Amino acid sequence: MPWLPDFTNAVELARLQTRAAGRPPRVVVSDPRSGEVRGHKRLREFVSRSQFLLTERHARTETVASTVVGGRAVVERLVHLVGDKGEVAWPVAVVAESPDDRSVVFRNYFSQLPVFGRRDVRPPILEPRDSHFGGVVGRYHSARDAGDTDAIVSTFAANGYLREPIGPSCTHRGTHELRSFFDACFSAGGGIGLQHCAVTDDGLSCVLEYNCVRWGSHDLAPQAGLGVYERGPDGLLAAARVYDDVEAPVDKS
Repeated sequence: MPWLPDFTNAVELARLQTRAAGRPPRVVVSDPRSGEVRGHKRLREFVSRSQFLLTERHARTETVASTVVGGRAVVERLVHLVGDKGEVAWPVAVVAESPDDRSVVFRNYFSQLPVFGRRDVRPPILEPRDSHFGGVVGRYHSARDAGDTDAIVSTFAANGYLREPIGPSCTHRGTHELRSFFDACFSAGGGIGLQHCAVTDDGLSCVLEYNCVRWGSHDLAPQAGLGVYERGPDGLLAAARVYDDVEAPVDKS
């Protein structure tokens, strides 16, 4: 689910933009837990469930980053929820896109594991496109696809980090931690294969919406996800943050 204020504010904006023309806005939400949500009744139920969860778990949020290019905006947040086992910091990314003057599409990306206790295979929501990256982001993805630990670690700044989808507790910072993490990731017989679907790049951060189709020698059912790659002043990656529920066929611990 999206962070609710983002969702409701965007819906209201769409209403205001189309009310004068006498046309109702089309709002579609693609959510890992609820699937595709469209139509007034289902949207109202979705918002109600979102409100209940956030209120019940005493939610508070902090903004991590935002990337806006043209009619597409990507907002990353940590949603802090209180439960029986204490507080959970839940990474959530929301892509909001307005394909025309009376439509708003939301694509939400997060792991269900920290809050709902399980991973679900999320089918693709976007079609693959022929996207090619230059610079450090391109080198990162080439190394990831090839399973080359040395090459992928070299794309990070000295204090750069990668954060896994399940939260800040699984952050790998600096050369030693990154090398250990990627060695484990690539121990399943090679690299990780992604289909590139949509790119939002403002020059500082590059956001890739993808389908993960391979992990090492294991072909996977295509699964939707999102990665954010933040460039540092030295031209290397200061951060990589991942939002998906792809389950590795290896133990990365």
